[in-house]
Amino acid sequence: MNVFVLNCGSSSVKFQIINTDLEMFETDSDHRVAKGLIERVGKDDAIISFEADGQSPVKAIEPIHDHREAILRIKKWMEDPATKIDGIHSWDDIHAIGHRVVHGGERFTKSVKIDKDVLAQIEECSDLAPLHNPANLKGIYACYEIFGDRIPQVAIFDTAFHSTMAAESYMYAIPVEYYEKYRVRRYGFHGTSHRYLAYRYRKLVGKPREEVNIITLHLGNGCSAAAIKKGYSVNTSMGLTPLEGLIMGTRSGDIDPAVVEYLFNKGIGSVADIFNILNKKSGMLGVSGLSNDMRDIEKAASQGNRQAELALKMFALRVKKYIGAYLAEMNGADAIIFSAGIGENSALVRKMVCQGLENLGIELDEELNRQAVGGKCLKISKADSQIAVWVIPTNEELLLARDTVRVVRDVPRNW
Repeated sequence: MNVFVLNCGSSSVKFQIINTDLEMFETDSDHRVAKGLIERVGKDDAIISFEADGQSPVKAIEPIHDHREAILRIKKWMEDPATKIDGIHSWDDIHAIGHRVVHGGERFTKSVKIDKDVLAQIEECSDLAPLHNPANLKGIYACYEIFGDRIPQVAIFDTAFHSTMAAESYMYAIPVEYYEKYRVRRYGFHGTSHRYLAYRYRKLVGKPREEVNIITLHLGNGCSAAAIKKGYSVNTSMGLTPLEGLIMGTRSGDIDPAVVEYLFNKGIGSVADIFNILNKKSGMLGVSGLSNDMRDIEKAASQGNRQAELALKMFALRVKKYIGAYLAEMNGADAIIFSAGIGENSALVRKMVCQGLENLGIELDEELNRQAVGGKCLKISKADSQIAVWVIPTNEELLLARDTVRVVRDVPRNW
């Protein structure tokens, strides 16, 4: 099957076309034949970047006023005879569409085929993810407007993997009526990435799912940790929203809630203004005063910038705290997995996180750590380290495509 994988943000449309089917899952012979990104959707100068397998990238700046126009632009490129995508001659060669949907609330614990009832329930979850779900829905509605019902569409939820957490992990210590009335609780995010990493680790070491006891670290501009026991998520760092947990590119992560009231009383702005600061102006950007990009911060730190050095130390310490907490909760783990942009490419961050954890059985091989950059999958711990440390590149789009096939073919998920 040719699966069109779509990830819509508020002003962006990211896609891949992946050729995959049930028999490919065991051999990992799935093949991405095209990918692309449209940024600045809603502007006259939207940035277009498309690439078909084996061909030079196509780059352009054009007016793209909404998500519907963006998807029509992708369709036009796909069907252009000059594009020559392997196995794709027209949209009729697309067999299913898989949508990343950030928040599924408590309703969606697995990927589902989209219908009117599913759409209504995703809409209901929008107040839990006001920055994400409305954008995801724009992509779904645009596909219905363009293609009607002839191509099945599937929703894959970031929160679904964490639906296996027990109440003691997902409940907050606030009056229970707020959970009962408003479903205020920890949901967790990046579930597609954490689930893929658990699957990939299991394949690499040859273990069945029930023997996978690991801590996964998705470290990018957004960051989260997950405790995975017997193959299932038992805890994760993000909460009701993606603001909780690790320090991120522009998000503060864990913070005393009273800070909001304190800053409000100081006249910093409205509650909404303060949460905008915590989401978009804090984290590595806020501490360093320079950038939310770890590469810029590492460079500045190497040149003696004290705020950049502090940002790095704070980032690493917060990750350490979650590793320690999850090791205690799980009574140990077999491996720690680094992934996403920072986790896959920053040898310095991995070294800073693992330093001082030797008494917990974590010993990094510094040479292997230096080698693990640029998308390499590599075990970077010493041979006698009690807990293995791996760098495993994430592949959320592959998981989205595979789930789409399973739902369309009505085949139960086994990972």
